[in-house]
Amino acid sequence: MPFARPSLADLIARNAADIEAALPGADARLRRSNLAVLARMHAGAVHGIYGYLDWLARQIMIDTAETVFLDRYAGIWGVLRVPASFAAGTVSVTGTSGVVVPAGSQLQRSDGVGYTTTGDSTIVAGAADVPVAAISAGIAGNADAGTRMAFIAPLAGVNTAAVVAAGGLTQGADRETDAALRGRVLARVQRPPMGGAKSDYEAWALQVAGVTRAWVYPLENGPGSVVVRFVRDNDADLIPDAAEVSAVQHYIDDLRPVTANVSVQAPTAAPLNLTIQLTPNTAAVRAAVTAELADVVRREAMPGGTLLLSHLREAISVAAGEINNVLSTPTADVTHAPGQMPVLGTITWA
Repeated sequence: MPFARPSLADLIARNAADIEAALPGADARLRRSNLAVLARMHAGAVHGIYGYLDWLARQIMIDTAETVFLDRYAGIWGVLRVPASFAAGTVSVTGTSGVVVPAGSQLQRSDGVGYTTTGDSTIVAGAADVPVAAISAGIAGNADAGTRMAFIAPLAGVNTAAVVAAGGLTQGADRETDAALRGRVLARVQRPPMGGAKSDYEAWALQVAGVTRAWVYPLENGPGSVVVRFVRDNDADLIPDAAEVSAVQHYIDDLRPVTANVSVQAPTAAPLNLTIQLTPNTAAVRAAVTAELADVVRREAMPGGTLLLSHLREAISVAAGEINNVLSTPTADVTHAPGQMPVLGTITWA
């Protein structure tokens, strides 16, 4: 039988009843009597103890433990929280040919995010691509190509303005959340390492900063082969770029069996376009439907998988404010070739 924590009102009533039982004729329920004050004081103290025991009981189990205790459980099982990682890439600068942009020079985006050059770069023909890394770890350091920034301290012969070069600044990721760490610890408990089993490759991929989901396809490229695909849901584009794929490849290469031929790949995005007749067809309901569709695609999409038409219809129907709808496109379950992964595309509102 589960334990039921008594409420504060129940504890006050119990104390009053105990006092009245021990002191015949006493009334411990008068609001301004000393006995009523004592009953409430004791009940408040005991209620706090019950609260602590209730909190402590949640820390006993991995699936309910909070951050500090979760980290301890994770450490015991050899699963360490993935730290935040620094965004890196190159920025294009202009200036006088022959001038060297030294390592350690600092730049700043218009929103205050700072970067440091990580190597000396010489301006040739009036321009140079300079390697930089974010000063602070986290997803906020990522930036699209063409993003403007400027040197904090002027450099002789170098123009103050700079822009992010092709490829952008990538690989920045926030510290792993409790939910993600809890999932990895439970997976470690329920699926122990097997020296290169399918689940091992998924676990290894998820140990890389920024990776949120991974899928493993044994023998896809022939005997002895393993294909690993992954996404980074917290980035602006969940499909990883070449540098992020390379980072996971190198990490797994250090852990895989020496005989395995492992290929880490980015899924190929397959836009899922829909045509929906919506009632009422308002901006608020459209936004709610879009959010629900994005959620079901996020939960159920996988490379080479199938999105069920019934689940798409359900997502539209449960959107806040929706009264009726007709989903014209697609007309059947949406299947994908190996490596293709659906992402929410264009929604046409009929």
